[in-house]
Amino acid sequence: MKKEHPNIRILKQFNPANPNTLSEVLDEDFVWHYINPKLKELEGDYCGLSGLTEFFNTLANRTRGSFKVNPISITPLGDELIVTHVKDTMLLEDKQMQIDAIVVWCIIDGKIKEAWDIPIAHTAEDVNL
Repeated sequence: MKKEHPNIRILKQFNPANPNTLSEVLDEDFVWHYINPKLKELEGDYCGLSGLTEFFNTLANRTRGSFKVNPISITPLGDELIVTHVKDTMLLEDKQMQIDAIVVWCIIDGKIKEAWDIPIAHTAEDVNL
């Protein structure tokens, strides 16, 4: 049986829906980089726990609380990087949307230091979920 990478265990504790648990896994200098030309008002860097909370609160308001992350895969790369593939679903501009995204996580000394959230906006699709 293959042993789970220790950074995957740390990442599994990441739950933006419960900000009280985030301080346990986020580095104090944590930065969330969001890249999405289709949602320019959200693009940018969000620093620390307060920045991350602001990002997810803004996204929840923009999608009327419908934003949901559906994990597809998780792959460790070396000692510090984890790449996740997710399929996000949400109600956006009165359309039910589904979009693939990748998030690249940098975990150093047991804390999430940085993350790059990259939705594949060009292949987002309207769906009837």
